[in-house]
Amino acid sequence: MRKIHCINNISKCGTDLFTGGYILTDSMAEAEGVLVRSASMHDMELPENLLAVARAGAGVNNIPLERCAREGIVVFNTPGANANGVKELVLAGLFLASRDVVGGISWCQGIKDDPDIAKTVEKGKKDFAGHEIMGKKLGVIGLGAIGAEVANAAAALGMEVCGYDPYISVNAAWGLSRDVKHITSADTIYEECDYISVHVPLMDATKKMINRDTIGRMKDGVVVLNFARDLLVDDDAMEAALESGKVSRYVTDFPNPKSVNMKGAIAIPHLGASTEESEDNCAKMAVKEMMDYLENGTIKNSVNFPNCDMGVCRTASRVAVFHENIPNMIGQISGTLAAAGVNISDMTNKSRDKYAYTLLDLETRLEDVTLRKLEAIKGVCRVRVVK
Repeated sequence: MRKIHCINNISKCGTDLFTGGYILTDSMAEAEGVLVRSASMHDMELPENLLAVARAGAGVNNIPLERCAREGIVVFNTPGANANGVKELVLAGLFLASRDVVGGISWCQGIKDDPDIAKTVEKGKKDFAGHEIMGKKLGVIGLGAIGAEVANAAAALGMEVCGYDPYISVNAAWGLSRDVKHITSADTIYEECDYISVHVPLMDATKKMINRDTIGRMKDGVVVLNFARDLLVDDDAMEAALESGKVSRYVTDFPNPKSVNMKGAIAIPHLGASTEESEDNCAKMAVKEMMDYLENGTIKNSVNFPNCDMGVCRTASRVAVFHENIPNMIGQISGTLAAAGVNISDMTNKSRDKYAYTLLDLETRLEDVTLRKLEAIKGVCRVRVVK
């Protein structure tokens, strides 16, 4: 019986997919698999028997990826499962920034006891007049699952859309509307767009990518939307730009002590993927990824190991070896098996940065002594008997 621990509340639409060979446990220490949403795992002790962590969402900043890789723990995420929920909120952000809906609602609440409120609003509504988004130019930086959907939806609403992503996947490119212009430089977006929406992961190269320099290249009165990660925007630079009017509105889904007090900022309480549908979709995808890995050794949508799929094992045994991506590892693994008289029926080796994953179908089951010899090879992080 495989034991699964949920650190956060995970939608039953996902956990109900576990078959009779699985049981949910309240004990992290005895779990082979962990499901998590936003809880930080950086200071948690990871049990020796832990094989996989599945994040019901896209971001994995709350998971110690390097430590998991060293210990042969596969970390999955669920790209695209919450894309529609985030896309819809980005569209809401576009409207909120273009029409002063928030200010108008607040003003109405302030005069709610006025017996002549109908007449008062007719006189005062001019103070909240805004702009229509049709015909305006939107720049989308990052055309992954969410960015591509935002670009397509904005184009359908009549906006002129430019998309920038030097690492766009083939699938994402095929999914883009023909009305979205794919450009080769972010400078075009900074210099020409009325609205800019950022949809990139947080890395050293993207941290504070919206800064004094990039804002300085933007059009006066530009609207900036950030529904990706808080630290993609330099708060000091954004505050100054809002004060000067260089940026007319900053819409962020990541309130912090600075952004909630910025003039012209609209801070939304991280609602991007907070829909029942998104949570259900993420949970279902995370559970399916984990089950396929635990049962077959298949890796799909991992963030610390390469994708690898050999289907269902049809031989006597399947063994997974996690190891450093260094020369002669395959030779040492196959040599150890050959010395023990074990024949390899099929094998796949995939690498990702510093680490690699080797999946082997064997004609006989491994003896414990052979398993120990594989584990003793320098550079091997973990050996797992899948079947």
